[in-house]
Amino acid sequence: MKIMGLWTVCGLLIVFFFGCSNSSLYGEEFEVRNEPPVTYKYDRVDEVKKACASVLSSASEFQPDDNRVYSIKKELPFVNGDWEQDAGGSPLMPYVVGKTWDNSSDFQTPMNLVSFWVTDVDTTRRLKKSVSVSGLLTLGITLENSFVGKAYGSQFQLWPGNSMLTVSFQGIYTESKEKNGERVMCLLGTTMLPSRETESSDPWAWLQASGHSFDQLPLSEDDQILLVLRYPKKFTLTRREVKGEMKSLNPKSNPKYFDEVRISSQLNAVYEFSSEKIVAKACDPYPFKDSFMDNGIDIYKDTEFCAIIRKFSQEGAFTVVPNWRCNRTDEYCSKLGPFVTDKEIKATDGGFQGVILFMQNVDCEEKTARDNTYSARVSAVFRAVPPSEYSYTSAQRSGLNNMTLPAEGIWRSSSGQLCMVGCVGSMDAEGSGCNSRICLYIPQSFSIKQRSIIVGTVSSISKDDNSYFPLSFEKLVQPSEMWDLNHFMSSHLHYQYTKLDLAGSILEKYEPFSFGNVIKKSLLTFPKLEDAESSRFSLSLLSEDLTLHVSALPDPRPRLPVPRIDIQMEIVSLGSLFGRHWSNGSSIEEEIPYHAKTEYTEKQLLLNVSAQLMITGKAYKNFSVIFVEGHYDLHVGKMYLVGCRDVRASWKILFESMDLEAGLDCLIEVIVSYPPTTAQWLTNPTARISITSNRKEDDPLFFSTIKFQTLPIMYRKQRESILSRRGVEGFLRILTLSVVIACIVSQLLYIRDNVDSVPYISLVMLGVQVLGYSLPLVTDAEALFKKASDSYETPSYELDRNQWFHVIDYTIKLLVLVSFLLTLRLCQKVWKSRIRLLTQAPLEPTRVPSDKWVFITTLIIHVIGYIIILIIHAAQMSEKFRTERYVDSNGNFHVQRQWETELEEYLGLVQDFFLLPQVIGNFVWQIHSKPLRKLYFIGITIVRLLPHFYDYIRAPVSNPYFSEEYEFVNPNMDFYSKFGDIAIPVTAFFLAVIVYIQQRWNYEKLSRALTFGKRRLLPLGSATYQRLSSKSFEAELASGVNENTTHAKEHEGEELS
Repeated sequence: MKIMGLWTVCGLLIVFFFGCSNSSLYGEEFEVRNEPPVTYKYDRVDEVKKACASVLSSASEFQPDDNRVYSIKKELPFVNGDWEQDAGGSPLMPYVVGKTWDNSSDFQTPMNLVSFWVTDVDTTRRLKKSVSVSGLLTLGITLENSFVGKAYGSQFQLWPGNSMLTVSFQGIYTESKEKNGERVMCLLGTTMLPSRETESSDPWAWLQASGHSFDQLPLSEDDQILLVLRYPKKFTLTRREVKGEMKSLNPKSNPKYFDEVRISSQLNAVYEFSSEKIVAKACDPYPFKDSFMDNGIDIYKDTEFCAIIRKFSQEGAFTVVPNWRCNRTDEYCSKLGPFVTDKEIKATDGGFQGVILFMQNVDCEEKTARDNTYSARVSAVFRAVPPSEYSYTSAQRSGLNNMTLPAEGIWRSSSGQLCMVGCVGSMDAEGSGCNSRICLYIPQSFSIKQRSIIVGTVSSISKDDNSYFPLSFEKLVQPSEMWDLNHFMSSHLHYQYTKLDLAGSILEKYEPFSFGNVIKKSLLTFPKLEDAESSRFSLSLLSEDLTLHVSALPDPRPRLPVPRIDIQMEIVSLGSLFGRHWSNGSSIEEEIPYHAKTEYTEKQLLLNVSAQLMITGKAYKNFSVIFVEGHYDLHVGKMYLVGCRDVRASWKILFESMDLEAGLDCLIEVIVSYPPTTAQWLTNPTARISITSNRKEDDPLFFSTIKFQTLPIMYRKQRESILSRRGVEGFLRILTLSVVIACIVSQLLYIRDNVDSVPYISLVMLGVQVLGYSLPLVTDAEALFKKASDSYETPSYELDRNQWFHVIDYTIKLLVLVSFLLTLRLCQKVWKSRIRLLTQAPLEPTRVPSDKWVFITTLIIHVIGYIIILIIHAAQMSEKFRTERYVDSNGNFHVQRQWETELEEYLGLVQDFFLLPQVIGNFVWQIHSKPLRKLYFIGITIVRLLPHFYDYIRAPVSNPYFSEEYEFVNPNMDFYSKFGDIAIPVTAFFLAVIVYIQQRWNYEKLSRALTFGKRRLLPLGSATYQRLSSKSFEAELASGVNENTTHAKEHEGEELS
């Protein structure tokens, strides 16, 4: 009752603890922050009039029917514009160099961003030429952050990689007729500026001082800040830029003075298509004849052009294609089209590695003509981003500079071409700076050389022939996006196979006739077509099985840890199927069931396949994406593929490589081998990938053969079935633990009838088993088959939430607990029997069996064994004991020392040799009885060795990235290698045989058997452990306490029950 009460109290405390924790967590998560209401004061009217006198002098009166005043808060804010200052003067704010969130050094160029919001418009203070407004401006220097949200209050914040200043403004809004009409805001601001050092050449010398804190910065209030923002009244191609200046009204001698800040952004209003004359400079006559229109690729010409262009312009950046066809000067071929090419882009030497292009602010208006043809007018801004900028933030920038190309143009369904004129740099109303032509297409046919949903070029329409080489770009589409697009577009996308003949020669090269292949084809089955409701649905199911999303490691696996490698292989088309197929019952074809054939001809065994292979890893940047096409052999589960990769090298190397196809290196062979669907538990369920270059070794595009072996994968049916390896091994654990319990129970029943032999059971042996059962209860490790349950499977939500697996896990824990308690009971009986013997002969304690020397001997043997293991592994690794960092399955970093890891793994070996203490004890005690039942020690030995037999017949694959999942064993250790899977069972079986012989022959008989001439392997028998009668002792003990004989027997029965 006391124990039950204790557990009840503990349970209530746990429930209370988690209840409080959860309530606190959710309370914080759903807490609504009520911002205090802001009262805007216009208490600097006179100062504003004085500072904004020039703006007011050019202002025009508001028209009575002009409602633009009411759209100020909606149209005049902007976010993530650009700002700049002249270098060498009085900077506005300091900046501390930092790194990105993932500690990567790839993004090193900070961005100067500025955002502005109109927070209040006071129409009660509306005058003829102005109206009072309040605003909030945030500007800063950042590596990766964007200034989208308002930061209330005047403040300055600084931390590595980010500087941010917030300024509160009040002032006036006016309109002017100058420059074809402008909307102007003139504002006075207040903020807390970072203090400057007046006696040092470095204004931010305090950053270098020791002990400075980013939470306590030296700041000084400044209310002498003037901001003037100028907006165009109309939003067109040439009049879209918002310009501004922020000045300090303080004298230059004042430490609060800073140089003028120039601001650039874009108007947030409805775009007006009114630049037909400028567009005609590039697109008259329409369509413009370029190389893409004659390359045989089907172009989209249907009604959903605007929806498609909006969708894919918002979903990532365009890839810039190298100038692989350029053959002029280095300066000419290294230019990034019309964009200003800085040192970083020039360093790519025309290969444009890491340079991307965003298509922003897309406006598209569709029209239908009388002849049922479709047309559209399109406006957009193309923004080039160098490799050192953080692309996610760059995609949100709105400033216009020499890396932006505002464009406007037309699209017509007759040709499918979007022709636009582009303008770089400063623009006038006539578009004198608009000297670029953009031609853009949406292909609807794909091939190994064409995997883009949007392709385009930027070329010059200037009379200057040396302007720049035409810049090509493309929007590579992922296979999953192709499937969505196939449903999104009313016309059908399709794939064109162009490399099947080459793939056939690869098949003949790598698939010669062999006896092994014949056996493989006859005994094993691989992913193949199945019975389904339609042939397309059967192809779709097979395509799902052939898709790979898994981690991998080099093949053969290196001894030292390797950086993580991720493999993604998406099937683009399989046979006649493009993408995936989901049945909706709308077509007659889908209603015809498909039945897989039992026998196939050689041609029918080969399916045409195309895929996209993505390899993520630092050492494989040049192989990040490989487009493949070829054959899949259903009989052997292999793909024989031709590969094409996007090569990033200098324009000279690419031009001299005359065998490039569309700028791609297609002299690549790829072999993908899939594991069988049968014998999944007896063979490695891993895929193997081989990538080989067919170029000569002196070719700059040559690379050595790359081979990968993936971590184990599961096919669709195996994921859907509970009989996965995890489930099967769970049932095996339940079965083996049940056998262990039966063995222990049989031993308890055996000692009830063999009381004299109980003291001769080794407590060290029982202690090893207790340790083996207690550790899983404490550490949540597996009691048995841990080695078999390595992290071969990637955890999935479906498996984790399967109730059957929870039932299996709880059943295993319950059986482990029962085994633990029964073994403790066995220990208790042995201990009590020895106490009774000691009570019988208190003056001769040496005649009672003791585990002292058994423990010492066992400990010495295992310590020596452990040291030998460490020495062997240190020699094999050719390095000293090291400390490793690994990532667990939750993404957390851990530090693991090699000696600690091998000590934990050695514990598994100690448990396998649990009979070693009993063997030693039998020799020390010179037994003349049978303390252990044969079912007990033979049964448990077999159970302990089952994981080794299981591991030997199936091929274990470890997960090198989640080391913490090996609680007791590691397949890399010698005693858990293939050799160990043989050596350990042999040794354990040998120990069981010794115990059997020791119990079958008494010590004297065994000593005589091991006597060779005058030499004895065992010493003569000693009287030290002369047997004492446990039964006579129990009678004496019973009479000593005045109990009759009957009561003594009852007592004996009670003790042994």
